[in-house]
Amino acid sequence: MPSPDAPLPGSCACGAVQFQVTTAFVSAGYCHCTRCQRRAGTPWSYNALLPDGHGLEILSGASDITVWRPETGLPKAFCSQCGGHVWSGDPGTDGRVGVRIGALHADPGIEPSWRQWISSAQPWVPIPEDGLPRYPEARQT
Repeated sequence: MPSPDAPLPGSCACGAVQFQVTTAFVSAGYCHCTRCQRRAGTPWSYNALLPDGHGLEILSGASDITVWRPETGLPKAFCSQCGGHVWSGDPGTDGRVGVRIGALHADPGIEPSWRQWISSAQPWVPIPEDGLPRYPEARQT
């Protein structure tokens, strides 16, 4: 589990944006929404949530972070150099922040526990029978 004494490093694909997680995640799961599908080019994204947006520190590359703020949903942060997704939300605020598991360099110390936006799942990609609760739209936290 990440902590101030044992931070969990992460970065974008090219390494321009470097960050660390210093707080244990409170939840993790898969999002099947169309927005995640189109941003990631995958049938779903895997994210871990931080408590109240705290516990993520940008170490380098802040000027390379671009944030897309859609009309609905959380802001989406990515590297302007390589396009690598790093998180959603506004770190350091009281809002929700979801870190992209694929951007982390080591075990996040949490297993997925839900699937959300199943109503948007691609019908040609079977969702694994993993026993996780499934929510038709956004999971209520």
